[in-house]
Amino acid sequence: MNMVKDIQKLLDDYTRWLRDKTVLRDVGRDWVQVTTPHLDRHNDCLQFYVRREDNGYLLTDDGYIISDLINSGCPLDSPKRQELLKMTLAGFGVQMDDEQLLIKATPENFPLKKHNLIQAMLAVNDLFYLASPHVASLFYEDVTRWLELADIRYTPKVKFPGKSGYDHMFDFVIPRSRQQPERIIQAISNPKKESAENLVFKWLDTKETRPSESHLYAFMNDSSFEVSSSVVEALKNYGLQPVLWSQREEVRELLAA
Repeated sequence: MNMVKDIQKLLDDYTRWLRDKTVLRDVGRDWVQVTTPHLDRHNDCLQFYVRREDNGYLLTDDGYIISDLINSGCPLDSPKRQELLKMTLAGFGVQMDDEQLLIKATPENFPLKKHNLIQAMLAVNDLFYLASPHVASLFYEDVTRWLELADIRYTPKVKFPGKSGYDHMFDFVIPRSRQQPERIIQAISNPKKESAENLVFKWLDTKETRPSESHLYAFMNDSSFEVSSSVVEALKNYGLQPVLWSQREEVRELLAA
């Protein structure tokens, strides 16, 4: 029972942090700029814009995420990348108009739609930011290819409801078998503190809605970065299973069973 209270406190603290660190600014022409505490790959706070529209609201990133990736040498024009981009956005109910990420909200579902837009911005940023002319493939694609070569069955891009009422998307879900429980995999291209904290919240919020034996494996890209031991320990402390990409073969049998 104490563990339930501890996790509830963590979720309450996270919600309070989001509220206290969110800043609103009137930028004219009926638009309000919302600055969130979530960080992008430049360690800048993510921003989006809100305008009242008909009986609800329009939320947009004003093209920031896509244009930033393109300007950083990450073209998104290949069929495979377009398919992955559309699948990721569709999972959050987010649309794309030219380079803008858009979502519409009503007064009743505004918190959920805001959450979905931010999660879509983070997901697209994390999926593609390493895909420069000097990088052969995306980390998500590397994980997909390895799962298929290892004959590990999976369902990609699965969304689960959280206790908070928010939905959370995970990269791969391996269904329960006779030998192993449900296994969930998240590919972390940029394994830093911010990415770890976001994943911990997703898991804590989702865990109680999944079977009690479910495990979450965090695959971390250590081919381009040195993964901090503090990130690994933080994931372990909250019941997640960190897996360095260089050590992925150690969990092959557990995932294939």
